[in-house]
This record gives sequence, C-alpha cells and structure tokens, in this order.
Amino acid sequence: MALAAIDGMGRRLFAAPGRFLSVFVLAIAVILIAAPLVKIALVTISPQTIAAWGDVLTSRLSPNLFYKPLGNTLLIGASVAGGCVIIGGFLAWLVMMTDVPFRRTIAVLSTLPFMIPSFAAALAWSVLFRNERVGGQIGFLQGLGMEIPDWLAWGMVPSLIVLITHYYSLTFTVIAAALATVNADLVEAAQMTGASRRRVFFGIILPVTLPAVIAGGSLSFAGGVSNFAVPALLGLPVRMQTLSTRIYGMMEVGQTARGYVIALLLVLISAFFLWLGNRLITGRRSYATITGKGGRAKRFDLGGLRWPLCTLALTISVFATIVPVLVLTASSFAPSASALLSNWTLHYWLGESTPSIAQGLAGIAHNPDILSAIGITIGLGLIVAAAGSAVGLLISYSLVRAKRGFVPTAVSQLCFLPLFIPGIAFGAAYIALYGAPIGPFPALYGTFGLLVLAATAFLLPFAVQTGRAVIQQVSGDLEESARLTGAGFVRRLTAITIPLSARGLTAGALLVFVKIVRDLSLVVLLFTPTMPVLSVVAYRYASEGFAQFANAITVVILLISITVSLIANRLQAKSQPWLQA
Repeated sequence: MALAAIDGMGRRLFAAPGRFLSVFVLAIAVILIAAPLVKIALVTISPQTIAAWGDVLTSRLSPNLFYKPLGNTLLIGASVAGGCVIIGGFLAWLVMMTDVPFRRTIAVLSTLPFMIPSFAAALAWSVLFRNERVGGQIGFLQGLGMEIPDWLAWGMVPSLIVLITHYYSLTFTVIAAALATVNADLVEAAQMTGASRRRVFFGIILPVTLPAVIAGGSLSFAGGVSNFAVPALLGLPVRMQTLSTRIYGMMEVGQTARGYVIALLLVLISAFFLWLGNRLITGRRSYATITGKGGRAKRFDLGGLRWPLCTLALTISVFATIVPVLVLTASSFAPSASALLSNWTLHYWLGESTPSIAQGLAGIAHNPDILSAIGITIGLGLIVAAAGSAVGLLISYSLVRAKRGFVPTAVSQLCFLPLFIPGIAFGAAYIALYGAPIGPFPALYGTFGLLVLAATAFLLPFAVQTGRAVIQQVSGDLEESARLTGAGFVRRLTAITIPLSARGLTAGALLVFVKIVRDLSLVVLLFTPTMPVLSVVAYRYASEGFAQFANAITVVILLISITVSLIANRLQAKSQPWLQA
C-alpha cells in the first residue's frame, strides 16, 4: 500500500515530461552547492567584514596572508601537474603501446596511489626522512646514522615528491584510456613512409592524446593547489604556507572573514586553471581516432630496453604504493621511527593505558576516542554513499531523460561545480551558511548532519557522473513501455532503472564511500571533539607528536579504502581498458 501511494504521488508529480523533476533537482543543487558559495561571498562583503579583502590583498599583512602562500600554491600546482604528466604518461605509454613485461602488474599498481590518502604518504615520508629540526622523534634513516638535510625532510621538495606520487595515477588513468583508442593503422602508415619512432610519437601519438594529457595535467594541478594534508604535515613545521593551510590557520584562530576571502580566491584560482585546461581541449577538434573500421593496438618492440624500463616502472609503482603501506604498518608497531624494525609492540593497537608509554594513551582497541571516530567515519561513509547515490540518481535521470533547456543546463553546471572547489574552501562555505541558525532551523556546526550535507554535496559530481553513465545504458524504450502500461515514475525507477544499473550504481557508491573515508581537506574545518573523523584524528595525533597512533589509524583507513576501492574497480573493470590490454 505504501509503495502504491508513493507511486501514485510520483505519477502525479512527474507526469509532466521531466519538468517537475528538473525543478526539484535544481532546488537540491541550489541548496547543496550554490547557497553555501553565495553565502560565503555575501559574508565577505558585509559592512562588518569587507575590510578583510583589503587585509588579504593590499595591507602590509598581505605578503604573509596571501601572496607568499599563493606563490607556494602555484609552484606546487605547476610542478605536480608537470611531474604527473611525465610519470603518468610514461607509465601509460609503457602499458598500452609497448611489449614491456608485467604490463598488467604495472597497470594495477599505477592505479593504486590515488586510493591511498595523501596524508598517509606524507606520514610515511616523515617516518623515513624526518630529522631533528623541529624536535620530536627522528626518522628511520637518520636513526641509521644518515644525515638528512632540511630540504629533504621538510618543506617544498618532500611536499612535491609526495603529491606527485599521489596524483600521477590520475594522469595515468586518463592518458591510458586515450592511448587505448590509438589505431595501429595510423602508426603503421607512418612507419611505412619511413617515419622514425620519435617522429611517430611526436607526430601522431602525442597530438591525438593531447586532450587527455591536458585533462590529466589540469586534474593534477587542481589536486595539488587544493591539497591540505601534505603541506600541513611537511610544510607547516617549517612555516611553509599554502592557501589551503592559510585558510585553516585563519579559521582556527577565529579570523573567519579573512579565511573566507582566501577561500574565495582559492576557488577562483582553481576554477580558472581547470577552465583553461578545458578551453585548450575544446579549442581544437582534430582528435578523432575512432572510426567505423575495426581497430587494434600497436605495440612497439622495446628490444634491449624492455627489462630496464620494466624495472623503472615497477620501482616507481612500488615506491608510490607498497612502500608507504609497509612503512606505516611497521611504524604502528615500532616504539619509535628511528627503531622501525626492532622492539615491536602491540601497544598502539591493543594496549591499555600505560603512563610510561605515549603519555598514557591507550591503543586503538581500548581508546574510546579512536573507536568513536571509526564508528562515525564508517557511518558517515555509508550514509554519504547512500545519500549521494540517491541524489545523483535523481539528477542523472533528469539530465538524461529531460529535454534540453535552461533548467537541465543549470542543474548540470551546478552539479559539477564542486570539482572546481578545493575541499577546505567548500568546508568553509558550509560553516558560513549552516554554522549559524537559519530561521527555525538550528545551527548545524559540530553535528553529524553538517558532515553528511557537506560530504554529499562535495562528492555529488562523482555520483552524478556514475549515474549518467549507467542510466544512458538503459534504453528509454523500456521505461516508455512501462509508462504506457500505467507504471508511475517511482515504479519505473525501482522496477527498471535501478535493477538494470545496480552494478554501476554500487560501484559509484563504493567510490564515494572511499573518498569521504580518506578525505581530510573537506572535514578538517568541520571536525569537532564531539564529532571525530578518522582522518582528522590521525592528523591531530601526528601534529601533537604521537606518530605511532597517527600511523596506526592511517593503516585502518588504508585497509578500508583499498579494500573497498578494489571491489569498486572490479565492478567497473569494463571501463578500464588498460587492465584488459
């Protein structure tokens, strides 16, 4: 009876050809995405706070508040983009277009770094390379008697290395998918005319994959400039500031207006460079490589370079994926980073409170704060995955099935807007809007509801993209036939669309789950002691000098993230051509 009532209501509300549904999802997009951004902009131009713009941009404080962090941010973004394109493109070329041994192994390892939280790689770097400059424990290598220079232990260089090894899997994925479409006929035709390998690469392969190269570089740039965890862990101890860490600092000390201004400027910078990358791609149209004729891959014979290049590729992949996991795992058992491989103890996992160890902090199994954070984090992931998938499904359905017009275009633009917004800036926008009471609704700051709302909105682009991909595979004729028999919108959705697209929707939900479980940038401003999240708890422990606890918590996050990511990738295997290459 309940389903029939809901179906009847759905039939009445959605009887018009998508009109009500389009307006409904537009309202959702406005509430979740547009309203917080508008609010944060309005806050900064109110009479009480408009002076914050001058403080950030034109005062004597401006160099430290904005311009120096801006320079560091742009340097990180450009370096990460360039490094990721070189490494990811090199690995994609090896896997897709050469006869290098262990191609599948290299392909799988090359997709894993992005599954590992960036703060996990930063913590692993600290375990190995930390020196005595900022006090506390020294790292493993210095414990062996090696002298680690400051530039390798802290600041820009380690931040760049960690970020490049984290984001190169993005460019690998994008470029590998593009290389999979390069037809061997093009390459062989060039070789028959006497073109050298160098000529073929720069004259055919690189031009036709240029959109993927630019897209991968743009995504890596956006990731680098918006990343909070790595510069916070490796840069803040030596006072290296980026825009993300500066936002966090302003919000922490109560200078919210200045923090909001910097957040808006960071959004504009990220959006501009992503727009520029898209503009470069859409500015040319001569990229077609898939025709009506059957295609086949062309693999270059590497000759004597097969094994050296294979060794290099495996070394890069192992360093970026396996080494951080092993280092963090070992550190979670070791009494100190300098004694990484000796005197292991289970205290940080199973130990009870002991005054002589870690200032009396109990291990994970007996630490109520960490246990609470595990429960809240998993609950947050499950609810956001379900809510994101449900909202994403409705929005995707309206975009795929509705006729073109202003409302569907506005919905599409709004839903993908979070891709242009750094997580810490998005968190600041949610505090600005929902951190205070709105009419009869109470303030949500410090509540689980705010975490769910912010995370659902921030990850909505991934849910919508997944939903559009699977719904487009379901023929509209099936729903039209059901509609002619009297089935309402809810009935058609639950009986046809969802069952036929369940595999893809599940994979998308799992990826949303992973992204929020390992996210730090979004939740670091929304975190409160009463609403702990694992990633922020790990960051706090690391900042306070309890490295073993931070590493043990990070291992828990890694186990959750990698396990769920592999399940999701298994469900999406057909969309990853390099795994079948």
